[in-house]
Amino acid sequence: MSSNSGIQIPSRLPLLCTHDGVLLPGSTMRISVDTARNMQLVKSRLLKGTSLKSTIIGIIPNTRDPEHDSDELPSLHSIGTAGLAVQVVGSNWPKPHYTLLITGLCRFRVTQLLRERPFPVAEVEQLDKLEQYTEGDTADGELGELSQRFYQAAVQLVGMLDMSVPVVAKLRRLLDSLPKETLPDVLASMIRTSNKEKLQVLDAVDLEERFKKALPLLTRQIEGLKLLQKTRKLRPDDDKRVLAIRKGGVFPGRQFSLDEEAEDEDGDDTALLEKKVKAAAMPEAALRVCLKELRRLKKMPQSMPEYALTRNYLEMMVELPWSKSTTDCLDIRAARVLLDNDHYAMEKLKRRVLEYLAVRQLKSTLKGPILCFVGPPGVGKTSVGRSIARTLGREFHRIALGGVCDQSDIRGHRRTYVGSMPGRIINGLKTVGVNNPVFLLDEVDKLGKSLQGDPAAALLEVLDPEQNHSFTDHYLNVPFDLSQVLFIATANTTATIPPALLDRMEVLQVPGYIQEEKVEIAHRHLIPHQLEQHGLTPQQLQIPQDTTHEIISKYAHTHTHTYTLCVLNRFRQKTSLLTHVEDRRTRLKCPDRYTREAGVRSLERKIGAICRAVAVKVAEGHKVSRAESPTEQHADQNTETKVEDSGIAAPPEMPIVIDHIALKDILGPPLFEIEVSERLTLPGVAIGLAWTPMGGEIMFVEASRMDGEGQLTLTGQLGDVMKESAHLAISWLRSNAKTYLLSNGSADPLEGTDIHLHFPAGAVTKDGPSAGVTIVTCLASLLSGRLVRSDVAMTGEITLRGLVLPVGGIKDKVLAAHRANLKRVIIPKRNEKDLEEIPTHVRADLDFVFASTLDEVLNAAFDGGFPSAVGHPQVVSKL
Repeated sequence: MSSNSGIQIPSRLPLLCTHDGVLLPGSTMRISVDTARNMQLVKSRLLKGTSLKSTIIGIIPNTRDPEHDSDELPSLHSIGTAGLAVQVVGSNWPKPHYTLLITGLCRFRVTQLLRERPFPVAEVEQLDKLEQYTEGDTADGELGELSQRFYQAAVQLVGMLDMSVPVVAKLRRLLDSLPKETLPDVLASMIRTSNKEKLQVLDAVDLEERFKKALPLLTRQIEGLKLLQKTRKLRPDDDKRVLAIRKGGVFPGRQFSLDEEAEDEDGDDTALLEKKVKAAAMPEAALRVCLKELRRLKKMPQSMPEYALTRNYLEMMVELPWSKSTTDCLDIRAARVLLDNDHYAMEKLKRRVLEYLAVRQLKSTLKGPILCFVGPPGVGKTSVGRSIARTLGREFHRIALGGVCDQSDIRGHRRTYVGSMPGRIINGLKTVGVNNPVFLLDEVDKLGKSLQGDPAAALLEVLDPEQNHSFTDHYLNVPFDLSQVLFIATANTTATIPPALLDRMEVLQVPGYIQEEKVEIAHRHLIPHQLEQHGLTPQQLQIPQDTTHEIISKYAHTHTHTYTLCVLNRFRQKTSLLTHVEDRRTRLKCPDRYTREAGVRSLERKIGAICRAVAVKVAEGHKVSRAESPTEQHADQNTETKVEDSGIAAPPEMPIVIDHIALKDILGPPLFEIEVSERLTLPGVAIGLAWTPMGGEIMFVEASRMDGEGQLTLTGQLGDVMKESAHLAISWLRSNAKTYLLSNGSADPLEGTDIHLHFPAGAVTKDGPSAGVTIVTCLASLLSGRLVRSDVAMTGEITLRGLVLPVGGIKDKVLAAHRANLKRVIIPKRNEKDLEEIPTHVRADLDFVFASTLDEVLNAAFDGGFPSAVGHPQVVSKL
């Protein structure tokens, strides 16, 4: 290497003192620069230099501890490495520093230090000659023998590595192409050696001495690999390659090292992952994809970003329950007992679950049903889903869909995106660990829609029994069988569910509870639960059934509802649900002080308030009891008087029984008043029945007349359909004014008269056709001057011919009338079949009038009927 044609380095070099390691010629390493001298060298020499000469600097190993470094220049090592700055990267975190990528060129010896500041510059003597990497003359003698032994050892080392790794194959080619004189520096920088050993190789200026220093290091590495090969348990189909080098570049690009322990762990992880893939019992299509990704993973450097993505994908695939399932408990009697213990009423839901169990006994391959529980909040839709899972002996997982507006939440993200992950369905299966759980899709009616897609459309495949056996998540990109999953969706209304999605589900209506059911639920479930939550026992607190009745009728309530008198289109319903801007407790007070909530959440909160008040009394009593001593118990009357005067209360007598007086002290005055009779003391007031997503409601309609020009004014946040119903009612009454003696001597009852029709709770949007009969009755009362019966409520759509058409939500509306203590309910005749769903005792308490014409409605709404001048033939609806 002493050819005169070699490239010469500059005779003066700036020196960079480094403690990160030892740079050898032919290797590349990253050096962190944070000291003042080194920072100044980078700024003045590397960043401002414009020639190739300015990028060549001298690297001097610094043996001083960097934590105890000072401003004084340390004693310089006599031998250094001239390096070429390939890359300079600056950063300000956690403190200002530079990171240099340096490639070693040759050795040099420091002959004279020219200056120390702002960075050291020295006169250097080049020790190695830079030549083109071409095959030179073959060395003879001991040097030739040493070089040959070193070359054979290097070939042996590379042969023990995994040749499928691109870096190893590249190193094998370099062994044949590089001059043997460069091999000690290249191999010493790659194998696992200490900085002290590398420093010895650097100081070996003589080539023969360099081979003698590096050969033991190489032999030690080979012996370590042989020992590792003996200790590892290899499979018969394993290749002789036992270790893959740490993924990285080789000469002349980047340095890499052989770390036996780290690479052994990595190899074991990959082998373990492969074993898991084969043991996961995947379908053939999924197994092929996993094996393909596993082969790519083995050939992929760990530094590549795709390595972590591929590994995460494989770990997700092996964690999915492809063939794991639980055994269903098919004992129908035990299931019936468990459901009855968990929930009171809900007979339709219980019957459907028992039917599923019965069919599973007869046919074991039955696909999981897709149910949708629709009902007001607080009636137990979510909890009954949990009970179904416990009854079947299955795992339970709840997925909240309220507000979800991205279809990727259902179908997952494609792996090409940063931060991609599976959808909620696949994540839920991974969480429960079985492929036949009970999935509760909560609030499916509150799905959103955005630029990221429509999640309701993504659910079409999930909830279709003919398609979900091959559900394909975007992240997995392989089919997964969902046919054994029991899907249960919950919703407050079907109006906002797309028809295509609704068609795929079996809808089960869950109506609101009547008062007797609420009392039973309170004493079976709510009161024991609240006692446990507040640390009380039945021996400390008792709530009689009469008190529970009073809580339900006077205190339990729902803050806001939206009147929706028919099934609206999706967008109108959404608008209606968003118009809660005012608390209506004082505007629409519940008749007979009955609860206005269909569920029992507010009732449970009131019971919790009672428990907290009693807990205060019990805690105060315990404190007084602990403060008393035996001598105080035998004190005289004067001492007792002093204690009483001091304000210390005596412990309460147990149990504490809550009566109506205590109830008023704890919960305050009743929230509702009886005002049905008060409202109906004037003509022009009628009671209608409305359906809301929260259950049925009663609704007052008020009308007044004044001198004017025959104008009709409508107020109360009415929708277009309800406005049309009001105009229909006016037109029918004007056309039949003479028949029902409403003309008052003129042909038109509105001549010289303006009518104002108002629906209270003006802040709440209302719409739908079922208020038609109520508007007609209200206007007939106004024009005739007669009072409507105060115990009558009605619902039904009208036509210009005076027909009464059927409407929806009959069960909820009838229950609302029953809660309001009304006695007569007028409904369309064609809704008579809907009464079968109403409890028997409710039907017995109410007098139902089935009307097919408005004449029948008016006769039932007024005491003694509504008089007419002439009889008219019966009109039968053909619609």
